[in-house]
Amino acid sequence: MSGAENNIHLHEMFHIAGGNFTNAGSISSQVKKILKEAGFSSRVIRRTSIATFEAEMNVICYASRGNLSLFITPDFLKIVVEDEGIGIPDVDLAMQEGYSTASERIHELGFGAGMGLSNIKNNTDGMILTSKFGQGTHLEFLISLEGEDKSVPLLNAGG
Repeated sequence: MSGAENNIHLHEMFHIAGGNFTNAGSISSQVKKILKEAGFSSRVIRRTSIATFEAEMNVICYASRGNLSLFITPDFLKIVVEDEGIGIPDVDLAMQEGYSTASERIHELGFGAGMGLSNIKNNTDGMILTSKFGQGTHLEFLISLEGEDKSVPLLNAGG
């Protein structure tokens, strides 16, 4: 952990069930609610919600299970997603807009357009993606709070 991460004001972990399209988007909605209640700007909430939704959907579409963790620090939001799934055989290829390995079922449900990872990258200030084919994927992304109001009530509550 870097020095900045030692100053975590909030850490929430959410469990994601792979294949559970019924509850798709519920975790990103919970994250959005936390950020709204904490008083973050609509810009930070929008960027975080988009990236979190895409990460959540990737777990639902391609993994058996996963966890999404939200960390709030004075300087950034960090999301970490770990899953147990098929993994990504070629991360560089998967990062290309429009590239998809989605099954016919996923396409029929309206997902799998190959924009998820690039949407995460385009809405965050830093992204790390590693994967072991046949084992799972690890994703981290940051949303900078530079220029944001540092008097967010939630951030001051825990000290």
